[in-house]
This record gives sequence, C-alpha cells and structure tokens, in this order.
Amino acid sequence: MDWSTWHDDYDRPGTPLARRLADVQGHVRAALSDAPPGPLKVISLCAGQGRDLIEVLADHPRRADVHARLVELDPRNTAVATAAVESLGLSGVEVVTGDASLTDQYAGLVPADLVLACGIFGNISDRDVERTVSLSPQFCKPGAVLIWTRHREAPDLAPTICGWFESAGFERVYLSPADAGYGVGVHRYIGDEQAFVPGVSLFTFGSARS
Repeated sequence: MDWSTWHDDYDRPGTPLARRLADVQGHVRAALSDAPPGPLKVISLCAGQGRDLIEVLADHPRRADVHARLVELDPRNTAVATAAVESLGLSGVEVVTGDASLTDQYAGLVPADLVLACGIFGNISDRDVERTVSLSPQFCKPGAVLIWTRHREAPDLAPTICGWFESAGFERVYLSPADAGYGVGVHRYIGDEQAFVPGVSLFTFGSARS
C-alpha cells in the first residue's frame, strides 16, 4: 500500500474517504469546542497527512489552545503535514516522523484531551485492535474524547470494538451507521487517570482495509 497516494481520495468528493474525513473532522471540531477552557493536548496515532486535525484548526477558535503531536511513519505524509502546519501558523502542532505504535512517542503530551486513532484498526490484527483499545486509557484524561475509524465491511468488527472500549472505561458517544460506507467511532473516557507506560508497542501495522 502506498500511504501517500492513499490520501488522494480525500480530495475526491463523494468517496468513502472524503465522507469519512468530513465525519471525523466534525467530531474533532465538536470535541475542541466542548473542551474546558485552557490548554488542550491532542495526540494523533498514524496521523497520515494530519488532515483530521490540521484542517479543523485552520479556522477553529481554540486553535491557539491546542498543543498537538502527530505521529506518522511515512516521511512523504509528514512533509505534507509539516507544510500545512507551517502555512497555517500552527505553532502548537508538532509533526513527528516515527513509529506511531510505540508509546514513547507520546511522552510529555499525555494524558491528552483528544486522541485520534484514525486509519489504524482496519490495518492491524483483531488481537492488536483489542490490545490497543485496552492500553488507550493511559493516553486519556478523564473526560477525554477518543476518535477511531474502521471499515464496516464483513466481518464488521466495529460493534465489538465499541464493547472493548466500554470494557476499558469509555462510554460510546457515536458510531456511524453500518451502511455509511465507512466507520467512525467516538468514545469518551470516564475512567480514572492511568499511569503512562513507556517502552510498549501497541500494534503491528499491516495493509488491510482501513
């Protein structure tokens, strides 16, 4: 899979990826708007070109409050994200070229107010999805919003993922309809703050459907 050209469908109106992006961005916008006053910490795992967050921050009234770290392995994608961050003057957004599966990448910026795990769960094993969900509380402040994506094709794992999140201390806020052509889930962390555990690998990234 070429993870740079994969983004091209974002710019083709009506494609499942374009509609998924709009859905994710709507929930990102709402999460930032609804967050308490003050600085906001955001992390994005496998951030790609960062469009889930960067395009929202372009005109969001809380943009100056956001301190974000976008972690992505493909340097072509991080180059695009870095250029967008610089052009918009988003001084609080850091783009990192690195392995997003390693918890060390998020040290110093967790627990966060908003966690983005988009484009991951359709590209890793079911076991790794469950593992990532079970370890995600360490990234979240109590009340934090976590947004994730996963295709809804058979076998549809999205309802099971929701169950895993709920078992890990989250409540479901939203799950896109099964017939939407894409899958977006939003969960709020209602558990206690967890200790950050460095040196842990969350998943092994593959090349399935996202």
